[in-house]
Amino acid sequence: MSEMMFYERVVALNDQTHAKLKVRPATNFAYAAGTNSVPLLASEFFEAAREYPIVFARGEAGPVPAALLGLRESENLYVDAAGKWDARYVPAFVRRYPFVPGKGAQGELLVCIDEASQCFGTKEGEPLFVEGKPSAQLDHAMKFLSEFHQAAATTELLGRRLQELGLLRQADSLAQLNDGTQFRLNGLSVVDETKLRALDRDAVQELFANGTLAVVYAHLMSLGNLGTLVDRLSKRGPAEKGALRR
Repeated sequence: MSEMMFYERVVALNDQTHAKLKVRPATNFAYAAGTNSVPLLASEFFEAAREYPIVFARGEAGPVPAALLGLRESENLYVDAAGKWDARYVPAFVRRYPFVPGKGAQGELLVCIDEASQCFGTKEGEPLFVEGKPSAQLDHAMKFLSEFHQAAATTELLGRRLQELGLLRQADSLAQLNDGTQFRLNGLSVVDETKLRALDRDAVQELFANGTLAVVYAHLMSLGNLGTLVDRLSKRGPAEKGALRR
């Protein structure tokens, strides 16, 4: 799963190159309209589980939890034609735009931006730098990215531990519209409830003590939201229905 997705031209923020740059809040979520899933932090499971199916996708370091937003490539069923996000909770991965964390040569955290974003300009918005130092607006963004980066590291551990315990299996869910069109969740994984119930006492105690067990059950409950995706796609009209999801 790509970390850049809807980012077009990512560069490290520089106090000289971007000295006069200003940022405006995104007026809508059109930038995410073509994204059918986004990485999810473990700390978001309880909120996200109320509205999205949570699955596990392939990542560079292991399984990555993701909020499933659509059943086909390049289609986000939670963003309408006007760019409005039609759900109460918006994943942090989406909210951090147009900023994104990066890594420097020594592995240090860098603040990066999407230079192609319409949120940036030199005439309107809040300045990123004031007298060569980060503005209050940039300080806020930097804090958000730092917290996101730390939470992402914790989430990586979650995915790897579930894999080590052999709890993940390939998703075999099949969604079908009223007109017979089918969508299968290929390339994604979910927790196997049978294997979860078969864990030994020590493993269960470990997962309970570190909060993983609660997160896992939030994930399992979230899978009921697959029906919500089917309903949303059904309402988009026959002209927009087509190929199976990857």
